[in-house]
Amino acid sequence: MDLKEEEILGDAIDTHWYYLSKAAMVARHIDKTANEVLDVGAGAGWFSKWLLQNGHARSATCVDPGYSAEIQEETVFGRSLRFVRSVTDSQADLVLLMDVLEHVDDDVGLLREYWRIARPGTRFIITVPAFNALWSAHDDFLEHRRRYTLSTLRQTVRGVGAEPLHQHYYFGLVLPAAVLVRLARRGRKAQRSDMAPLPHLMNSVLKGICALERPWMKLNRIAGLSVVCILEKPVQ
Repeated sequence: MDLKEEEILGDAIDTHWYYLSKAAMVARHIDKTANEVLDVGAGAGWFSKWLLQNGHARSATCVDPGYSAEIQEETVFGRSLRFVRSVTDSQADLVLLMDVLEHVDDDVGLLREYWRIARPGTRFIITVPAFNALWSAHDDFLEHRRRYTLSTLRQTVRGVGAEPLHQHYYFGLVLPAAVLVRLARRGRKAQRSDMAPLPHLMNSVLKGICALERPWMKLNRIAGLSVVCILEKPVQ
C-alpha cells in the first residue's frame, strides 16, 4: 500500500471510494474468517484494520521495512494488530500483497520469499496496477517500476512455482474516466498521486459504480485499473 497516498488522503481514506471498493473486493475473495492475516508492504495497515473491523480476520500482522520500531502491537476493535519490519516464518492463513509488487525491481523474488514461508493452504490476494499504456505522473510519483496485465502477473506468479486460482481485472467500469484523466495529465511532472479527497456526491457515485461491478468482477478478463490474482499454496 502506498504511504504517499495515505498521507495525501489523511482521514478521508476511511470513506474514499477507491479504498472501500478495493477492500470490498478483497472480502469477496475470502471464503471464511482468517485466523491470521499477513499484510505485506502494509504501510499504516489500512486493509488489515478494515478486515479486522468487518469481521473478516481475527488478528493481523503488517510487514513493512519502513516502520520506526522493530515490533509494535496494538488492539483494533478488540483484535490483535502487529507491525513488524520483517518476518522469517508465518502462521497466517491469508497473505495480502496490495499494490506492492510494482514497487520492487525483483517482483518474483519478493513473492517467492512469502510463498516459501507460507503454510500449505494459505490464500494469497495480490493486486497490482494494470496496463503500461496507463503509465502517468501518478506512477512516477509513487515510484512504480511497472504496471501489469493478467499475462505478465501470471508469469510473475509462475516464477515462484505457483499457479493462479483466479485472475481478473477490477475497476473496469471506472476505467474510461480514468483514461481521460491520465491523458489530460500526460506530460506533467510527478508532483502527486491521482488519489485525492473528493466531493461527497462524486465519491458516492464512484463507490456505487464499483459496487455494481463486484458481482461479476471475476469474469472480467478484458480491462480495469487493477489486476487481481488469487493463489492458494497446495496442501502436500
